[in-house]
Amino acid sequence: MTVIVRDVRTQDAEGFARVRRAALPYMLSTAEQLVFDWAHAHPDSHYRPLVAVTEAGGVVGTAQVGIAHDAAEPGIGYANVYVDPAHLGRGAGTLLLSAAEEHLAERGARTLYSWVLDAPENLAWAGRRGYSPSRSAYFLRLDLTAAELPPLQAPPAGVELLTAEDFAADPRPLFELDAVTTADEPSDVGAELDDFAHWRATTWEHPLFDRALTTVAVVDGVPAAFSAAQTDGLGRYNSGMTGTAPAFRGRGLAKLAKNTSLHRARAAGCTEAFTGNDTGNGPMLAINKWFGYEIGAREVRHVRTLG
Repeated sequence: MTVIVRDVRTQDAEGFARVRRAALPYMLSTAEQLVFDWAHAHPDSHYRPLVAVTEAGGVVGTAQVGIAHDAAEPGIGYANVYVDPAHLGRGAGTLLLSAAEEHLAERGARTLYSWVLDAPENLAWAGRRGYSPSRSAYFLRLDLTAAELPPLQAPPAGVELLTAEDFAADPRPLFELDAVTTADEPSDVGAELDDFAHWRATTWEHPLFDRALTTVAVVDGVPAAFSAAQTDGLGRYNSGMTGTAPAFRGRGLAKLAKNTSLHRARAAGCTEAFTGNDTGNGPMLAINKWFGYEIGAREVRHVRTLG
């Protein structure tokens, strides 16, 4: 089977999503979401999604490629390659990675990051191409049809549980909360959210973002903690981000928000819940274990220095 790599086209969206779901079933992926992401990529990211296709035109591999434009350190690129498990061993991944590296090098990237599923053959594949393992993360899954979620609790005095939809008239307070919690999230790269217009266009308006299920703990009128929800219309729910502003930590607000969001998700008909945690993030892993999440897979971030 001959495989070629080319830039993605709008009509590839369904095939791209299919490959992503097959290779990485713990993340939400829809054609609508992908088309949105491609259209709204930040110009400074030099985002270039790639596909590996057969002679008949079927998508068998994908790559998400770009520059980490919001990182504090310049010159960081990423190339996340996934191949349909039914088409492994035919060179699609190698072709995708080579095209990705060439694109990133031409745009000034000197450090490349790539997530690799923790399986011996995958780790060996990355190592042969000059990538070394760095940090790792877990994909977690919760069966909402069978799980016994912790009972709902009334919020403490001065705390109100709202939804993101309650901020529809002015979502800036949620942007500011997202920015302050993202700033100290475990990461090799780090990120700074400082562009409200871009956040509003790409996060607030994102097709997967579920404002009705996203839960915000407000303390004396100030958004203090939140659990962002994503849904794909297929019964799958994902915790996009759960965090607490530094001034309000240690009060159980993130756990309160997430538990409320999960209960709302089950009531809305969601059957599976997913989330992810850095393997070194003990506090959040403990919280997710308390909810009943189980580890589904481990992914290892790899790094390569160019030049």
